[in-house]
Amino acid sequence: MRKPIRGKINVGETIVYGYYNQAGLVLKEDKRVIEVLKDIAEVIQLADGSKLTASQFLLHFMFPPEMQYTYVSKLSGGERRRLHLLTVLIKNPNFLILDEPTNDLDLLTLQKLEEFLENFGGCLLIVSHDRYFLDKLVDHLFIFEGDGQVKDFWGPYSEYKESVDEGKKDEKRNADKSTASDSMVRNPDASKKAKQKLSFKDKYELEQLDLQIPSLESEKVKLELILQSADVSFDALQKASERIGQVVEELEAKELRWFRA
Repeated sequence: MRKPIRGKINVGETIVYGYYNQAGLVLKEDKRVIEVLKDIAEVIQLADGSKLTASQFLLHFMFPPEMQYTYVSKLSGGERRRLHLLTVLIKNPNFLILDEPTNDLDLLTLQKLEEFLENFGGCLLIVSHDRYFLDKLVDHLFIFEGDGQVKDFWGPYSEYKESVDEGKKDEKRNADKSTASDSMVRNPDASKKAKQKLSFKDKYELEQLDLQIPSLESEKVKLELILQSADVSFDALQKASERIGQVVEELEAKELRWFRA
């Protein structure tokens, strides 16, 4: 773990850190699996108050009794990573840091880990590219965007992804409107001629848009004032919040239709 470049870290007296490093842990080859855990702790207390012995904890994470007395030197790479994970968890930390914990772990081990972490009562900090793992376990994201930019987002990964996708759609809609508007400004005569060639039905639609767009803009302003007011009931705020989303969507669609006519 790197030392901070500057500043000071004050660690509370009751904080017990657990750090799982993706680089792995150097285990003593001549130790048996169960000895590795017992050297740290004989038992672990779970979030519900129940206790597991080192042997029971190993069994929970799919180290059957015969494997518990196997020497570390005989373990595969995946089994070593699983044992490394257990050496962190059996310390019973209340501040757990997991660095890419899903790398090289089999599906069953991941399921067991998710079950354990879902009931974990302390602070959990996960560094991961596994969006599905994050979505199940975290409710606050720090997204590293590069060049020292870190985005703070409250919510699971799926909500963050939806917000990013919606932002891209908004950018595209704005770009389409901008392109249509630029085209109309550069060649207003062509736009007028195009409108003159419109069918009766299209002309009627445009006339309606000319009435609807200002009306929606006015409603949007009124809703924004309600949302900014401190003297409005919760129900009124909720209705205004729901309605303004509909109004903005309708307004964008009608403006885009008007520009393209």
